[in-house]
Amino acid sequence: MDFLVDKYHHYAALYDQVWELRDRRMDEWPMMGSPLPTIFLCLSYVYIVKVWGPNYMKDRKPMELRGFLIVYNLLQVFLSTYIFVGLIFAGWGGQYSFRCQPVDYSNDPQALAMIWWCWLYYMSKFTEFFDTFCFVARKKFNQVSLLHVVHHGIMPLSVWPGARFVPGGHASFFGLLNTFVHIFMYFYYFVAALGPEYKKYIWWKQHMTTLQMVQFVGIMIHGFQLVLYDDCKFPWQFSYYIGAHAIMFFILFSQFYVQAYLMPNKSKTASTSSRNGKAKALKEE
Repeated sequence: MDFLVDKYHHYAALYDQVWELRDRRMDEWPMMGSPLPTIFLCLSYVYIVKVWGPNYMKDRKPMELRGFLIVYNLLQVFLSTYIFVGLIFAGWGGQYSFRCQPVDYSNDPQALAMIWWCWLYYMSKFTEFFDTFCFVARKKFNQVSLLHVVHHGIMPLSVWPGARFVPGGHASFFGLLNTFVHIFMYFYYFVAALGPEYKKYIWWKQHMTTLQMVQFVGIMIHGFQLVLYDDCKFPWQFSYYIGAHAIMFFILFSQFYVQAYLMPNKSKTASTSSRNGKAKALKEE
């Protein structure tokens, strides 16, 4: 029992030490007082989309959410554009360095603008839970994949430490790239929600996945390049933390790309070869 008590005090002291490093400008901001609300919401999301939601919909008809999806995806396009442009004007449009950018912890108006955009980017990750909620409500359970749930469920947890400790600086490049990609992603979903007659306009689905993978490569390079700059005053731990997440998502999206686009083509080629072989054999007989 004493061992457990000692461990508790050890980790409590460690937590307090880390907590002292927080950006105190955000002490009164919603969801910034503790990581627990974020953890709770992310765990609730996983429970809803993997357990409660499928059980609730099991004996019910799929919901028709076309109107909701049109409005929702269009709003996500606007929100992503809003945050992307905000991050550009707050620093990434010329004032920030792509090689090494420390966090400005002052109360300068531009520094305060940057922490607002970082916080809003963090909050926007919760709105994306509705992507999965709609899949469940429409009984599109095949789309509630491991990649999808991990990607959406872990993003708020990934972004919270950055928003709380380093809102701005080098790490905010992640949000810049991610919102840029989401502008196109949610526009794709918006057009898809308009109906089958608009499907011909979204032939670029495969390229959308490629863009997402390029995004993660860019984040990896941008994060891990700090190893070349010993004098950079941005905490390298956060940059490597983000880079590690980018590696994880790149692997997951690569697996999806292979399964969704490469394997079906191989199967189609093999099937065509088999039919041609049978036809040739019959002809020879």
